[in-house]
Amino acid sequence: MLPESIRKAIFWASDFVWGPWTMALLLGAGLFLTFRYRFVQVTRFPEAARTLIPAQQEGAKGALSPFQAFMTALGASIGTGNIAGVATAVVSGGPGAVFWIWCYGFFATVIKLTEAVLGIRYRKILPNGHVSAGPMHYLRDGLRAPRLAWIYALVAGVAALTTTPFTQPNSMAVVLESQFRIPTWASGVGIAVLAWLVIIGGVRSIGRVAEKLAPLKVGLYLAGGLWVILFHAAEVPAVFSLIFREAFSLEAAGGGAAGVGIMVAMRYGIARGIYANEAGYGTAAVAYGSARSEQPVQQGLNAVMEVFIVSFVTSSISALTVLVSGVWRSGLTSTALVASAFNTALPTVGGWVVAFCSFLFGYTTLIGWAYYGEQFLEYILGTKVAKPYRWVYCGLIYFGAVGKPETVWAWGDLMNGLQIFPNLVGLLGLTGVVVAALRKHAKAQPSAAVDRGEPSA
Repeated sequence: MLPESIRKAIFWASDFVWGPWTMALLLGAGLFLTFRYRFVQVTRFPEAARTLIPAQQEGAKGALSPFQAFMTALGASIGTGNIAGVATAVVSGGPGAVFWIWCYGFFATVIKLTEAVLGIRYRKILPNGHVSAGPMHYLRDGLRAPRLAWIYALVAGVAALTTTPFTQPNSMAVVLESQFRIPTWASGVGIAVLAWLVIIGGVRSIGRVAEKLAPLKVGLYLAGGLWVILFHAAEVPAVFSLIFREAFSLEAAGGGAAGVGIMVAMRYGIARGIYANEAGYGTAAVAYGSARSEQPVQQGLNAVMEVFIVSFVTSSISALTVLVSGVWRSGLTSTALVASAFNTALPTVGGWVVAFCSFLFGYTTLIGWAYYGEQFLEYILGTKVAKPYRWVYCGLIYFGAVGKPETVWAWGDLMNGLQIFPNLVGLLGLTGVVVAALRKHAKAQPSAAVDRGEPSA
């Protein structure tokens, strides 16, 4: 148990990092890149959907197949943040937070596209086949800022080691306790062992598991969530009206100073939005940079689809189920709130579905982020850190499972918030590289750019 003074300091620091300047920076970066790439997330969306399962490339170097890289990134992004994080956003920020999750999701597509393209462009492949990829490489080799690259790797490495092993197991343990009365300590031990079985085998082991579990968890959660929404179909119009009205409300729930409501909704919506889709963290550069591919834009289009699935499918399912069912005012939070929503349409079974999905969501995120953190710390300490890191990472899972949800998520917000600043410097400074890649890709596939006009480098 953390002392109260430390808990308060974590909450204060989290709120400070996620102040108005951070929200403005994220939305501003997404808006700038959207215009810079001429709304590529819209104009190239049909192509992104058609190539959702990327083709294998003969002779390309990398650690994972393009599909495994996509599933690893998707599996790592669609974590319990899509269930617990969205639920806490609705509880803490009100229904208006959902609008800001969607808003950031639209602009996040180009942020993640940029990360994926640069991840392939600046990755390092050693003679033994080992791949090193991530923002630290495009900060060092593209932006020529080695100190900033080192700072990013340090912050991101600490974030991966002290955030994901806490937030994901915590949400998994909460729902297992609420649905099956399994003590959180027992869940912590079990989750740690299951994660170790995959993580200890390295990135190829992670990729093989991710390509099997990621499609399963999305399909199951989508089916269950749609059933709940259809069961409460009469409430859907009122809920959408509430979401848009509260997104721009000038007062917080229960009254308050003018402007407070919209800022609270934005703060929780964008914070949980980025936690759900991870655009801005730089992790996409690690996952897609590990692919056996020489086509940066194809990996970037996969990243667009990843954010679309995360922000507009799974996150929407979580938000709409808790709102149409009315349980968002019940006093529950985290995964327990979504389980309660599912139970309104599928008594008992609904809670089991959420528990199983929460476990799959958290598990794939755990193993995906283990690889991210390993890459970040290897950049600073060398490849010898890999095995000790894997053991420590798995050991921390137990402590995450037994922690308090509010403190765990505040710490997650703080560390991930710090991580985005150096990464965005690299993304904004290297947009010309991405524009050139988009133009080259369009010329190779002229049908994909019919009289649309490509951005100038």
